[in-house]
Amino acid sequence: MIQDSKLKKEVIAKRVAMELHDGDIVNLGIGIPTLVANYLPSGVEIFLQSENGILGMGPAPRPGFEHPQLINAGGMPVTFLPGAAAFDSAMSFGLIRGGHVDATVLGALQVDEEGHLANWMIPGKLVPGMGGAMDLVTGAKKVIVAMQHVNKNGTSKIVKKCSLPLTSIRRVNLIVTDMVVIEATENGLILKEVAPETTVEEVIEATEAKLTILDKVVQMPISL
Repeated sequence: MIQDSKLKKEVIAKRVAMELHDGDIVNLGIGIPTLVANYLPSGVEIFLQSENGILGMGPAPRPGFEHPQLINAGGMPVTFLPGAAAFDSAMSFGLIRGGHVDATVLGALQVDEEGHLANWMIPGKLVPGMGGAMDLVTGAKKVIVAMQHVNKNGTSKIVKKCSLPLTSIRRVNLIVTDMVVIEATENGLILKEVAPETTVEEVIEATEAKLTILDKVVQMPISL
């Protein structure tokens, strides 16, 4: 089992990046999902979309080169790549709700056995709302959850049933953690891959939800 926190995030981001294809329109949520763009395979170019009205975001600007009007939906400064476009929220959510976003990568507080996601209501904290998460989970062609497998207190984030408010009743497609790759299906959660230095037994022990274990579970095709 991987112990280093930075390495855990790297494993997740590297594996998620392998799910993206050249030319995809992709929305990356805050936190671990933002790291995915750093690990795209050679020859793969994606178009990053932000729900506040951007298509074609580039990397974060160098210190001192931030522009107060160029920010993503999380309020963080961004850059524009050549050919990028800025538009209003109506157009942005038209892209999302119209099914034009190929993939969204979101963090999560919980995912349950039915593939339901809870990622917007933080217990004990005041939050402004779920932002675009509800629309992204409902409208994107593929929904990938990128999160650490357990909470800081050691409890599983992959649970039998979400106890927090759901983001959407739509089932997510894929769950990628620092321990596993899990496919969410109408028949439950299927364990597809385990991370380097991780065993199936460790995964079962760290997971509250019931998992379907394939006869052959492969290792994630990434290097540490």
